[in-house]
Amino acid sequence: MKYIDQIDLKDKRVFIRVDFNVPLDKEGNVTSDKRVKASIPTIKYALEKGAKLIIASHLGRPKGKRVAEMSLKPVAKVLSGLLQREIAFLDDCVGEAVEQATGKMKEGDIILLENLRFHPGEDKNDAEFAKQLAALCDVYIDDAFAVSHRAAASNSAITDFVKTCAAGFLLKNEVEYFKKAMVNPAHPLVAIIGGAKVSDKIGLLENLIEKVDKILIGGGMAFTFLRAAGYETGKSLCEEEMLDTARKIVSKAKQKNVQFLLPVDAVIAQSTTAEAEAKVCGVKEIPKDMIGLDIGPATISVFSEALKGVKTIIWNGPMGMFELAAFSKGTFELAQAVADSGALSIIGGGDTDTAIKKAGMSAKMSYISTGGGAFLEWLEGKTLPGIAALER
Repeated sequence: MKYIDQIDLKDKRVFIRVDFNVPLDKEGNVTSDKRVKASIPTIKYALEKGAKLIIASHLGRPKGKRVAEMSLKPVAKVLSGLLQREIAFLDDCVGEAVEQATGKMKEGDIILLENLRFHPGEDKNDAEFAKQLAALCDVYIDDAFAVSHRAAASNSAITDFVKTCAAGFLLKNEVEYFKKAMVNPAHPLVAIIGGAKVSDKIGLLENLIEKVDKILIGGGMAFTFLRAAGYETGKSLCEEEMLDTARKIVSKAKQKNVQFLLPVDAVIAQSTTAEAEAKVCGVKEIPKDMIGLDIGPATISVFSEALKGVKTIIWNGPMGMFELAAFSKGTFELAQAVADSGALSIIGGGDTDTAIKKAGMSAKMSYISTGGGAFLEWLEGKTLPGIAALER
């Protein structure tokens, strides 16, 4: 795979596939520019090297139709503000008018194309649509890791029709940190896995057991593992149909000599509300009418101890219902323990990112992945079409 800083961009029309899938309010204003900011280093670098920039993204799921509320037009204003430069917005991403506009570009010009998903060919990874996109440029740069797990015309098929293809800095970071976590990690390597369901993380756990030294389990999914071990878990989230799978995962970890740590206590309540009275109890004593909503203080100690002296930490999924203050301590204190460990820490998955931010710990993590689903599928050992296309 080539990176943007390894190719000549001078006077070239450079097509950059970004992820500007930003939230909009009812008036069509961008409510968070985080994703736009994430691609600024790549965009600025291309401009410094004398490129003519064609920027493309999707927004929402318009299903191949033009949906006014999903236009990228509001993003042009945000991008213009961040770059302090004029952005030309085109109301389509292919066609004669687009070809004419991109054909007349001068060095330093920036065009933002309309939503790629307004065309059905985008999500279908259609070769004809990809060919039309490819005709606009001399160089293709992919900087949209968050959609790498979906084969689309703008991140997969397009690479068949553009001679020079490379990854932008955001994608480069994802690739480099993934290699540090899963390809050539420094050991001991620990995975912290949380979230609600075991069923969402089977592939992940099975792949991690082959690579890591320790796995720490929290979140709602911990109660399925505890039930599988023979404990009563009250009204806590439990996937009865996953009990056998949970036992097999624990057994496989044992065979591979992987330390598999489950909570020893929990913060419990009668309901998932801010008003509910929170109590702490051992996992063997959860009453029938109570719900486990966070890991308890003893578990925080055990998990924090397990992180001492480790070299690499991968974290996916919160330890409890961190959105409510009474059930946030497990996630927040573990975030502090990760920061204190001095290990290379790689955080991935939407909720984990939100939780770390809420804990005020974002700056203390080595890397926070920009792609929830993509990060998860990569950790599962799956091939990501957007990455594979650049490796061809």
